[in-house]
Amino acid sequence: MASKPHPPLMKKHSQTDLISRLKSRKILGVGGEDDDGEVHRSKISQMLGNELKFAVREPVGLRVWILVSAVAFTVMALMALMFPNQLYEVVFEEELSTTSISVRLYGGALLSLALIMWNGLYTAEKVIIQWTLLSEACYFAVQFLVTSITLMEIGILPNAAILLLISRVLFLVVTMSYYYHLGRKPKKI
Repeated sequence: MASKPHPPLMKKHSQTDLISRLKSRKILGVGGEDDDGEVHRSKISQMLGNELKFAVREPVGLRVWILVSAVAFTVMALMALMFPNQLYEVVFEEELSTTSISVRLYGGALLSLALIMWNGLYTAEKVIIQWTLLSEACYFAVQFLVTSITLMEIGILPNAAILLLISRVLFLVVTMSYYYHLGRKPKKI
């Protein structure tokens, strides 16, 4: 029983066989336009979708605001850590009667918030940016309340404290407007 020699195998080159390639792409459902008018190059890109759809549309000036906030929080934190008595005197126009540990703890909390701001500056994720803005807004609201209550207890109203309170309300409004605009769904054109 002599076996017949098999003919040499012919490999089909699908890259060169245009008709076969087009048939394969048609069966896979790629290469044509979908309902949105997008042409997908592969089944994976068709399944995952176009990443440009998911890009965050940031409000104008958002990154600049986060940068300014990060720098301001860092500077204030360092001032509170290194010169707690002087910082207290500037705001309340009286010497710090107790230890400076409370102002230094305030500086540590500010430094932690500054790190969150720096992280929010370099991220592209919408959720992280929103949480960064929300953290900043909470800080401004709490600082406004604490400073107001402290000024009422002391019974004085220095100009520096009034300026601080007004700036905190202004910063809170700006931060919340960025938070609101970042959370809105974009209008379809």
